[in-house]
Amino acid sequence: MAKLIYASNVSLDGCTEDERGALDWAAPDDEVFAFTTELMRSAGTYLYGRRMYDTMAVWETDAALAAQSDLRSDFASVWQSADKVVYSTTLAVVSTANTRLERSFDAGAVHDLKVAARGDLLVGGPNLAAQAFKAGLVDECQLFVWPVVLGGGKPALPADMRADLALLDERRFGNGVVHLRYRPL
Repeated sequence: MAKLIYASNVSLDGCTEDERGALDWAAPDDEVFAFTTELMRSAGTYLYGRRMYDTMAVWETDAALAAQSDLRSDFASVWQSADKVVYSTTLAVVSTANTRLERSFDAGAVHDLKVAARGDLLVGGPNLAAQAFKAGLVDECQLFVWPVVLGGGKPALPADMRADLALLDERRFGNGVVHLRYRPL
Protein backbone atom coordinates (compact mmCIF):
# COMPACT_ATOMS: atom_id res chain seq x y z
CA MET A 1 0.00 0.00 0.00
CA ALA A 2 1.22 3.49 -0.84
CA LYS A 3 2.03 5.97 1.91
CA LEU A 4 0.11 9.22 2.36
CA ILE A 5 2.67 11.92 3.14
CA TYR A 6 1.78 15.34 4.48
CA ALA A 7 4.47 17.79 3.39
CA SER A 8 4.45 21.43 4.35
CA ASN A 9 6.51 24.53 4.88
CA VAL A 10 6.07 25.72 8.44
CA SER A 11 7.30 28.67 10.46
CA LEU A 12 8.97 28.16 13.83
CA ASP A 13 5.68 29.08 15.48
CA GLY A 14 3.83 26.40 13.53
CA CYS A 15 2.13 28.31 10.69
CA THR A 16 1.90 27.52 6.98
CA GLU A 17 1.04 31.09 6.03
CA ASP A 18 1.08 34.42 7.79
CA GLU A 19 -1.98 36.37 8.98
CA ARG A 20 -2.42 37.89 5.48
CA GLY A 21 -2.29 34.44 3.86
CA ALA A 22 1.16 35.13 2.40
CA LEU A 23 3.72 32.41 1.71
CA ASP A 24 6.59 34.69 0.68
CA TRP A 25 8.55 33.89 3.85
CA ALA A 26 9.22 30.35 2.53
CA ALA A 27 10.85 31.04 -0.84
CA PRO A 28 13.29 28.13 -1.30
CA ASP A 29 16.87 28.49 -2.39
CA ASP A 30 18.23 25.99 -4.93
CA GLU A 31 19.22 23.43 -2.28
CA VAL A 32 15.75 23.30 -0.70
CA PHE A 33 14.10 23.50 -4.12
CA ALA A 34 16.04 20.46 -5.40
CA PHE A 35 15.19 18.48 -2.26
CA THR A 36 11.51 19.41 -2.59
CA THR A 37 11.54 18.32 -6.23
CA GLU A 38 12.82 14.88 -5.23
CA LEU A 39 10.08 14.61 -2.58
CA MET A 40 7.47 15.54 -5.18
CA ARG A 41 9.00 13.06 -7.65
CA SER A 42 8.57 10.23 -5.12
CA ALA A 43 4.77 10.56 -5.27
CA GLY A 44 2.44 9.67 -8.11
CA THR A 45 -0.57 11.58 -6.80
CA TYR A 46 -1.02 14.92 -5.04
CA LEU A 47 -4.10 15.68 -2.94
CA TYR A 48 -4.85 19.38 -2.61
CA GLY A 49 -7.36 21.71 -1.11
CA ARG A 50 -8.42 24.53 -3.39
CA ARG A 51 -6.01 27.16 -2.13
CA MET A 52 -2.99 24.87 -2.36
CA TYR A 53 -4.07 23.75 -5.83
CA ASP A 54 -4.40 27.36 -6.98
CA THR A 55 -0.90 28.03 -5.62
CA MET A 56 0.66 25.00 -7.32
CA ALA A 57 -1.23 25.05 -10.65
CA VAL A 58 1.05 27.81 -11.94
CA TRP A 59 3.69 25.11 -12.51
CA GLU A 60 1.54 24.06 -15.45
CA THR A 61 -0.30 27.23 -16.42
CA ASP A 62 2.67 29.65 -16.39
CA ALA A 63 5.41 28.42 -18.74
CA ALA A 64 7.64 31.33 -17.72
CA LEU A 65 8.29 29.66 -14.33
CA ALA A 66 9.81 26.56 -15.91
CA ALA A 67 11.86 28.70 -18.29
CA GLN A 68 13.71 30.40 -15.39
CA SER A 69 16.17 27.53 -14.79
CA ASP A 70 16.80 23.82 -15.27
CA LEU A 71 15.84 23.29 -11.63
CA ARG A 72 12.46 24.99 -12.10
CA SER A 73 11.91 23.16 -15.39
CA ASP A 74 12.48 19.82 -13.65
CA PHE A 75 10.05 20.75 -10.87
CA ALA A 76 7.40 21.80 -13.39
CA SER A 77 7.82 18.52 -15.27
CA VAL A 78 7.51 16.48 -12.07
CA TRP A 79 4.44 18.43 -10.96
CA GLN A 80 2.72 18.17 -14.33
CA SER A 81 3.28 14.41 -14.65
CA ALA A 82 1.64 13.55 -11.32
CA ASP A 83 -2.06 12.87 -10.88
CA LYS A 84 -3.85 15.51 -8.83
CA VAL A 85 -7.06 15.39 -6.81
CA VAL A 86 -8.50 18.75 -5.77
CA TYR A 87 -11.05 18.92 -2.96
CA SER A 88 -13.25 21.98 -3.32
CA THR A 89 -16.90 22.92 -3.00
CA THR A 90 -16.40 26.18 -4.89
CA LEU A 91 -14.05 25.42 -7.79
CA ALA A 92 -16.05 25.04 -11.01
CA VAL A 93 -13.37 23.37 -13.15
CA VAL A 94 -9.69 22.45 -12.87
CA SER A 95 -7.12 24.22 -15.04
CA THR A 96 -4.49 21.47 -15.25
CA ALA A 97 -4.12 18.06 -16.87
CA ASN A 98 -4.16 14.83 -14.87
CA THR A 99 -6.45 16.52 -12.35
CA ARG A 100 -9.85 15.58 -11.02
CA LEU A 101 -12.18 17.54 -8.80
CA GLU A 102 -13.84 16.10 -5.70
CA ARG A 103 -16.47 18.03 -3.76
CA SER A 104 -15.66 16.53 -0.34
CA PHE A 105 -12.98 14.55 1.43
CA ASP A 106 -13.99 10.89 1.66
CA ALA A 107 -11.63 8.93 3.94
CA GLY A 108 -12.72 5.59 2.45
CA ALA A 109 -12.01 6.78 -1.07
CA VAL A 110 -8.58 8.07 -0.05
CA HIS A 111 -7.84 4.72 1.62
CA ASP A 112 -8.82 2.97 -1.62
CA LEU A 113 -6.57 5.37 -3.53
CA LYS A 114 -3.66 4.41 -1.25
CA VAL A 115 -4.32 0.72 -1.91
CA ALA A 116 -4.46 1.16 -5.69
CA ALA A 117 -1.71 3.80 -6.11
CA ARG A 118 1.44 3.05 -8.08
CA GLY A 119 3.43 5.48 -5.93
CA ASP A 120 3.07 7.40 -2.72
CA LEU A 121 0.53 10.19 -2.29
CA LEU A 122 1.31 13.71 -1.08
CA VAL A 123 -1.30 15.78 0.71
CA GLY A 124 -0.80 19.53 0.58
CA GLY A 125 -2.65 22.15 2.55
CA PRO A 126 -3.26 22.14 6.30
CA ASN A 127 -7.06 21.88 6.19
CA LEU A 128 -7.04 18.80 3.96
CA ALA A 129 -4.13 17.32 5.90
CA ALA A 130 -6.08 17.77 9.16
CA GLN A 131 -8.92 15.71 7.72
CA ALA A 132 -6.46 13.01 6.67
CA PHE A 133 -4.80 13.05 10.12
CA LYS A 134 -8.17 12.72 11.86
CA ALA A 135 -9.08 9.79 9.59
CA GLY A 136 -5.81 8.04 10.48
CA LEU A 137 -4.61 8.11 6.86
CA VAL A 138 -1.33 10.04 7.23
CA ASP A 139 1.69 7.70 7.16
CA GLU A 140 4.38 10.39 7.22
CA CYS A 141 4.60 14.04 8.10
CA GLN A 142 7.42 15.95 6.42
CA LEU A 143 7.89 19.50 7.62
CA PHE A 144 10.25 22.11 6.24
CA VAL A 145 10.77 24.33 9.29
CA TRP A 146 11.80 27.87 8.32
CA PRO A 147 13.77 30.17 10.63
CA VAL A 148 11.00 32.73 10.96
CA VAL A 149 8.34 33.52 13.56
CA LEU A 150 5.17 34.80 11.90
CA GLY A 151 3.29 35.73 15.05
CA GLY A 152 0.09 34.12 13.81
CA GLY A 153 -1.50 32.66 10.73
CA LYS A 154 -2.81 29.30 9.57
CA PRO A 155 -1.61 26.38 11.73
CA ALA A 156 0.26 23.64 9.85
CA LEU A 157 -1.08 20.86 12.06
CA PRO A 158 -4.52 20.09 13.49
CA ALA A 159 -5.10 21.97 16.74
CA ASP A 160 -7.98 19.81 17.95
CA MET A 161 -6.32 16.40 18.16
CA ARG A 162 -3.27 14.72 19.61
CA ALA A 163 -0.84 12.84 17.40
CA ASP A 164 2.28 11.21 18.78
CA LEU A 165 5.06 11.01 16.22
CA ALA A 166 8.38 9.21 15.82
CA LEU A 167 11.25 11.10 14.19
CA LEU A 168 12.49 9.16 11.14
CA ASP A 169 14.98 11.61 9.66
CA GLU A 170 16.21 15.19 9.71
CA ARG A 171 18.24 17.37 7.39
CA ARG A 172 19.66 20.84 7.80
CA PHE A 173 20.01 23.18 4.84
CA GLY A 174 22.48 26.02 4.40
CA ASN A 175 19.73 28.67 4.54
CA GLY A 176 18.64 27.61 8.04
CA VAL A 177 15.68 25.44 6.98
CA VAL A 178 15.38 22.10 8.74
CA HIS A 179 13.50 19.18 7.14
CA LEU A 180 11.90 16.86 9.69
CA ARG A 181 10.36 13.53 8.72
CA TYR A 182 7.97 11.85 11.16
CA ARG A 183 5.78 8.77 11.32
CA PRO A 184 2.58 8.83 13.38
CA LEU A 185 2.59 6.24 16.15
